[in-house]
Amino acid sequence: MNALLALCTCPTPELAERIARMLVEERLAACVNRVPGVRSTYRWQDKVCTDSEVLLLIKTTRDRFAALTARILELHAHEVPEVIAVEVTAGLDRYLHWIEEETRPE
Repeated sequence: MNALLALCTCPTPELAERIARMLVEERLAACVNRVPGVRSTYRWQDKVCTDSEVLLLIKTTRDRFAALTARILELHAHEVPEVIAVEVTAGLDRYLHWIEEETRPE
């Protein structure tokens, strides 16, 4: 199975919208859900920080993940943005096929 669910947090709704739209427009993702109101606690530069963020749930493929990551790095405001992915091990066949079709380069 080629489908991945990638995760990325954004510091503002505006940045989340911009990244989501660009990833879909450029066929790096089939769909991006934005989940507002996420509270993240993390260590950065020897300090524990807590921030409000927007979580992006990005449906993509293994074939497009490197290009997706590169594009997020270009667009994101953070020096080290969260970009991780988990394999999709099961799902509706038609939906998984749709992800493949929508992320094919033109």
